Amino acid sequence: MKQKSWYINRRELLRGGGVALALPCLQGMTWGKAGAKALPKRMVVSYIAYGVYEPKTKDGSHHDWNWWPCKDAGPLSFNQSSAPFAPLKDSVSYLRGLEHAGGLGMGGHSSGDVFATGADMTGNEKTNNISVDQVAAKMNGHLTRYPSLVLGTEGGTGSYGSAKTLSHYGPGRPIPSMHRPQEIFNRLFNPYTGKGVEQVRADLKREASVLDLLLDDSKRLHRRLGKEDQAKVSEYLDSVRALEKRVERTSQWTYEALPSVDTKGLNLEVSHKDPELYTRCMYDLLYLAFQTDSTRFATLMLESEHSSGSEMWNYANYVLGYKGATHDIAHKRPAESGQWDNWRAKQHAYFLERLRNTPEGDSNMLDQTVVVWGSAHPHASHSTKDYPIQVAGGNALGFKHGNLHSFEGKKKIPLANLFVSMLHAVDVPAKSFADSTGAMTEILS
Repeated sequence: MKQKSWYINRRELLRGGGVALALPCLQGMTWGKAGAKALPKRMVVSYIAYGVYEPKTKDGSHHDWNWWPCKDAGPLSFNQSSAPFAPLKDSVSYLRGLEHAGGLGMGGHSSGDVFATGADMTGNEKTNNISVDQVAAKMNGHLTRYPSLVLGTEGGTGSYGSAKTLSHYGPGRPIPSMHRPQEIFNRLFNPYTGKGVEQVRADLKREASVLDLLLDDSKRLHRRLGKEDQAKVSEYLDSVRALEKRVERTSQWTYEALPSVDTKGLNLEVSHKDPELYTRCMYDLLYLAFQTDSTRFATLMLESEHSSGSEMWNYANYVLGYKGATHDIAHKRPAESGQWDNWRAKQHAYFLERLRNTPEGDSNMLDQTVVVWGSAHPHASHSTKDYPIQVAGGNALGFKHGNLHSFEGKKKIPLANLFVSMLHAVDVPAKSFADSTGAMTEILS
């Protein structure tokens, strides 16, 4: 098929007065090699803490406020808790009966640590493992300025049993989440603040030289060591090589113009005391990162499982006027529990709607993005079984939606199977992930 004359390359620049400005994503842009229109394929893992409301009444009288939208497997219908997703029915699925085997021996809250990794941390080695977003970033992260985006509402890494990030490079290597909107914006769209791009390039060149020296010295040392020490140094060398690659990639991207973004309605000074504005600002920043093709893989830890001492602890108070910590709302199962789930659903639906309402190729951004949203424990019992899981988007990537799928009572299917399917959807030919037994064909078209 002959390329249309109005197609332009996505790296096309506007030039004038010695300034280069990257264009936003336009419908006439090509997304790959000349003549090809390969749209970006994206992945998001989003996490909510403290479980969800699952009343266990025998007569089902409280189902209207159950996190699960309908009682039985099959076509979706929506109750009051899940009502915000009703307009997105053809783009969402619910999966019941899934979990990570590696999280079963952990406490309910602690199991949030392994939501995106599926790692077994029940033994003495509590170092977690690579997260699904980083598997994708390793393979295809070089296609964008930033291999991945790691966000959280509290920032940092946390510690064992109280992680504040979902993402890990590998064992013992958590990736700190970013939580300050202004800093996230600057990182994405104004990374040279305080330094000119030439200074940044010079700094990166110096860093690359230091890493080269480190590699040379480490190689010489490696030859003089015993087998056990050699193994430790080899692991260290792998880390240095990975850092060297990141420095090289960053240096290359300094020669690409930064994207121009529309910041209308974006309040980067918002605080946790306005939970809705703050949460939506985080989603907006993620949306802008995708819209400008700054990254294609992201995690968002909307709440950490141990947020005492932070404003997150008071979210339910700010939102609902609930007189108590957000953590307590599930444990005490007051009437507000379902309302709290409804509020969280509204924020996530806001993000999904933004993606769906943005045309991209012959479809939209949501069709090109697979989004997992859920928690690592279901309710106030602190159980680490049967995670509440919703999958959205990816309609153009092989996913089909509109149903509640139940894996209860069947031969156990691990949550990691879903992650394998997600990796395949973004062109990562993974044979396995964590304790997976294959792809999750039930949600594939």
